[in-house]
Amino acid sequence: MKELMIKPEIYHFDKVREFAEEFQIGEGDLMVTNEYIYKPFFGDLDLKCDVIFQEKYGQGEPSDDMVEAMYKDIKGLHKRVIAVGGGTVIDISKLFALKDVSPVLDLYDGKIPPVKDKELVLVPTTCGTGSEVTNIAILALNSRGTKKGLAVDEMYGDSAVLVPELLESLPFGVFATSSIDALVHAVESSLSPKGNQTTRMFGYKAIDMILNGYKEIAAHGPEARKPLLPQFLMASNYAGIAFGNAGCAAVHAMSYPLGATYHVPHGESNYAMFTGVMKNYMEIRTDGEIATLNRFIADILGCSTENVYEELEKLLNHLIQKKPLHEYGMREEEIEEFTDSVIENQQRLLANNFVPLDRERMIKIYRELY
Repeated sequence: MKELMIKPEIYHFDKVREFAEEFQIGEGDLMVTNEYIYKPFFGDLDLKCDVIFQEKYGQGEPSDDMVEAMYKDIKGLHKRVIAVGGGTVIDISKLFALKDVSPVLDLYDGKIPPVKDKELVLVPTTCGTGSEVTNIAILALNSRGTKKGLAVDEMYGDSAVLVPELLESLPFGVFATSSIDALVHAVESSLSPKGNQTTRMFGYKAIDMILNGYKEIAAHGPEARKPLLPQFLMASNYAGIAFGNAGCAAVHAMSYPLGATYHVPHGESNYAMFTGVMKNYMEIRTDGEIATLNRFIADILGCSTENVYEELEKLLNHLIQKKPLHEYGMREEEIEEFTDSVIENQQRLLANNFVPLDRERMIKIYRELY
């Protein structure tokens, strides 16, 4: 039985210049990034690589339309793809390391075999996705009104590079949504039936680092995050290793229709579903790993296990105020539509649930959170 897989080599540099020099970025490289990242951090380095700015092709979460438009504009041959950005940039870049990308829907439907023909370097600029150490690329499939993940070993990075300097200009709102995403990665992977002692070691350590960081922010305000950014970046990486091996589950699966339909940031849509899913797990089963996890979180928060989810929400509300689903625009008649979309499109994630959730249970969760 496979215990753990960490595919990319993991590097750490304090400064962007050190990374650029060590990796000898230049001709034959394609950098996928954002202009607001490239100009202040790479603009003075006189790099000879080709650069494409993701935001020129759309805002928000990555989509099939965005990938098609970017792919059409990429000119020339490249031996290496270097992604410098958040989850959108990283997930798109994983696709660009493949030989054949278009039509994207055919790739996601398994009609195009994934063949990697470029080296892939992944550099996160948020502290949430953990995507730099996973083989998953998640897109909003606009024509289908949902999100779908493609997970194949050909999309592992060859190198994952952590550069805390890149997080220094991260707005608090983006920090909040991305780090909550990392927290959910750590929690869901720790509860996954595919988890084991080694994956939970990474998951529990990420939970500890993130929640203790949140306590500092709750006590001292948003600026308290600044000296903690290297800690959050590493926690995101640990959570990525955990869920890259053990998987995410119903929180992610049920958040996808909300995020895809109403363009809710990924971490925020996860938070909207997070404790609702956890409470329903507890209604079905109270022993096993969830009991261990609840005690662990309760000890960090200094509360009892009986009200651990309420206290967790209080802490997370210092970062993002939790909202009912209808405040995002969701309509009551969409409860069953979203449920059926999850069942149809997210079996890869639902297989990792702590306990199985049937259609009636998922409808109940959406209704309680509506």
